[in-house]
Amino acid sequence: MCDYSLHAVATRPAEVGETIVTTTFRGTSTRGFASEADLSVAVCLLPGTELAFADNVRYDNRWIWTRTVNSRVGKFGKVDPHIPDRHHDAIEFPDGKYVLVTQLVEGQRATVLQLPVTQPLGEREQKPQIIADRQPTVPRLPIG
Repeated sequence: MCDYSLHAVATRPAEVGETIVTTTFRGTSTRGFASEADLSVAVCLLPGTELAFADNVRYDNRWIWTRTVNSRVGKFGKVDPHIPDRHHDAIEFPDGKYVLVTQLVEGQRATVLQLPVTQPLGEREQKPQIIADRQPTVPRLPIG
């Protein structure tokens, strides 16, 4: 999904294998992901989307410092969705830490490795059938 502050920006869903770039969208102060081919369209990610960055991930607080995460892979997700009027989109790294997408330094490239599995509405998870009337067969050994 795209963060709440990108409601006035054109969006489209991410595709497996595409390269996306961190950018600040015109008319907003929000950073997010866009296609290399069209930086004006936000590429929206579903929670669970896996990304591979070209380099170790860099982030900042926009004013004072830039830091680097010692990782090139991460999973898109949401943080604190119950708190309104704030950024929720984040990248979670293998060590369990996360960085808000809006804090990612501009110009970083990432490849969409995998999208999460989703089920169409109305379909329910099928449970495996248990066959209760079958008993395991154990070979009998001769006594003696």
